[in-house]
Amino acid sequence: MTSLAQPARVLVDPFDGMGAAIEARRWVWPLLFLCLSVSLSGTAFALRWNAAPATIQRLQTSGDIGRYSESELSDEVQTASRKALVGGIAKGVFVMPLMVLLLAAVLWFTAWLLGTPGAFGKMMAVASIAMLPIALYHLIFAFCAAAQYSMTEAQVQTLVPSSLAALNGLSPKAQQLLRAVDFFNLWSVGLLGLGFSAATGMRKGRALLLAVVLYAMYVGVFMIGLPAMAAARGAGPGGMRGGR
Repeated sequence: MTSLAQPARVLVDPFDGMGAAIEARRWVWPLLFLCLSVSLSGTAFALRWNAAPATIQRLQTSGDIGRYSESELSDEVQTASRKALVGGIAKGVFVMPLMVLLLAAVLWFTAWLLGTPGAFGKMMAVASIAMLPIALYHLIFAFCAAAQYSMTEAQVQTLVPSSLAALNGLSPKAQQLLRAVDFFNLWSVGLLGLGFSAATGMRKGRALLLAVVLYAMYVGVFMIGLPAMAAARGAGPGGMRGGR
């Protein structure tokens, strides 16, 4: 029971609970909770997702819709729904453990680079426990999605309005940027900083600043840079299209 209670305590008492959880290297149960929550989230969305509009739009964009009969189009919609279900489960089972492992490796390398090395097992505990708010978000999303009669892809960003992107009247670029100012993400960043401090002995203020810098780098690459590159490729040789 201690292995369950210590990571859970971090959510309500991070300053006192983080040190004991990191020292005991409690990373298994937080990781399992993350995998389960993400799998439930993906499953709930896939079961409520109306795949027809997205499938028809994809076929219209590719110019292939004229070659499909009504029955073939129905098969395409069912195939898209199955792929969403399998992809949602696979994200929880395979992708999330790899993400936690990669985050632990980044933390271990950063600690070594700054001259405050820590054991890799402690870094795994830091990465796993820091992802608990993300797991909580996916659990809330799963319950909210299960309560819907039908869902579209656009509802994914607004079903649990936890970021400033939920504000009205924002441009697509502003929404993309403000999506980073998310309650669960920032909660996770705070836990990451406190965990890094507990694992390496670094001062809490410095460790929290480091966590914010790492998150800013993540936002710059994965939430701004890569989407902008995808939009540029979508614009084709004729030039850039309008912002997303």
